[in-house]
Formats: sequence, structure tokens, C-alpha cells
Amino acid sequence: MTMQQMIQEAAAFVRARGFDGHFDAAFVLGTGLGTLVDEVSDAVSLPYAEIPHFPKSGVSGHAGKLVAGTLEGKRVLLFQGRAHYYETGDAGAMRLPIAFVKELGIPVLVATNAAGSVRADIRPGSLVAISDHLNLSGGNPLLRDHTEGRFVSLTNAYDADLRQVLQRAAQKSGIALPEGVYAWLSGPSFETPAEIRMVQILGGDLVGMSTVPEVILARYYGLKVAAVSVVTNLAAGIEGASPSHQETKDTAAEASEKFKRLIRSFVAELSHV
Repeated sequence: MTMQQMIQEAAAFVRARGFDGHFDAAFVLGTGLGTLVDEVSDAVSLPYAEIPHFPKSGVSGHAGKLVAGTLEGKRVLLFQGRAHYYETGDAGAMRLPIAFVKELGIPVLVATNAAGSVRADIRPGSLVAISDHLNLSGGNPLLRDHTEGRFVSLTNAYDADLRQVLQRAAQKSGIALPEGVYAWLSGPSFETPAEIRMVQILGGDLVGMSTVPEVILARYYGLKVAAVSVVTNLAAGIEGASPSHQETKDTAAEASEKFKRLIRSFVAELSHV
């Protein structure tokens, strides 16, 4: 079965179970951020495990469900968790779900994540709009793709218009939203203090273990992309920090109400794009 056949089979399966019709945006929800689904009305959900060809997420803090519903008068699709490179050894682990967004005709993908800050002035609990990325993992989801589309431009990977919408949403919500460069390292081990110093020298502001493959794939499929990090910790060595996954989950949960306010306001503003 080809990738396109698998995408079509997955799309047909979910459409038959209430995921039909128009959607305004899709969201990939990172560690501790899955409670955004509680804000959605008229929700329908499916475990990833029931959807043909969908990847499985085996990380605590990721529920592994697909949810559709209405938020601020707009129809949204929510991926409650993701598959990671470090789980699968495949940077293209999220290829089918991202292609599936395109198949459903959804124009906008918003990736969210929990991230470490390499800047002492961006503290845990902050929200940051990603403006660009550094791929330091050595992986790329388009490896072994043999089409001309693999040479996708990433010059405006994080759409400038969508970032303006995020900034308007933050202002209306009374939320500070600095912008920053996200450095992707493979994980699952946290970065060393020396690696964090490298990221600082290279111009990174945040570090994490996800999102970049999804953004590359989204641009490959012609989607407009925005991304938001919830800062859950200072990165290794900054003020003596030694990150843990429990800290990541706990701080993301604490920041989730602010995150949900931002996303609700963002969705309400989407018609102005």
C-alpha cells in the first residue's frame, strides 16, 4: 500500500466517525498541553490506536487521541499527543498525520511543545512563539523521499502572518509572547550543559525534542504553520538547572491555563489572516 493510499484510508475512516466537513486549523498538542481538548464543544474523539496507519505515542503526558470540535466558533482538529523521533528512530514518524491534515483540507497547522529555555530572561511558565529553528538532530523527515517536493524552502517556515495573529491574540489576552529560535535535538536524554552553550552560540533560544519534523512536513504539504512553546525549565547548566521529564510535565500543566487563553484568542483571530 502506498503512502497516499494509507492517508486516504485513514481520512475515510475518521470522516465516517464524525470528523467530516470543514476545519479551520489543526493543532499538535505537546507534553502537558492536551487539556486544550476540554475547551472544545461538540467534541468527537478517536484513539490513535483505532485509526488505520496512525503512529502510536508512548510518552506520558501524551494521551494519543484525535479530537474534533468547535472552539471560538471555528472547527478545529486536535492531535492530543505526537510520535517522536526518539521513540521510533524515524524523523518522519508524523508524516501520515501531517499529510492527513492536508487530505482533510485544513489550511493551518499549529505545533505546540514543552521546551527548555537557554535564556535566563525567558523563565519557566513563559509562552514563546517560534520564529525559526535549528535542526541539530541529524534527522530529516524527507530522507528517502524521491520527489522534487523534498527540496522544500523553509525560509518562511513559521508563517509571519500567523505570528502576527499570535501576537494580537497575546496582546488581547494580556500575555507576554516573546519570539525565539527553537533548536531540535533528538532526545530522549536531555542536553548537556556543553550542548546548551553550543545552542546559545548558534543563536537558539529554546531546546526541545519535537516539532521541527512536523514543520518540515507541513511545509512539504503546503500548509501554513505557527508554533508555540511552553517553557517548562531552564536548560541544562543555566543557573544550575538539571531538567527532568517530571518537571516538564508539572510546569506545562501549571502553564496550561495561560496557554489555553492564548490559543482561544488565536482561533478567534484566525478569520483576519
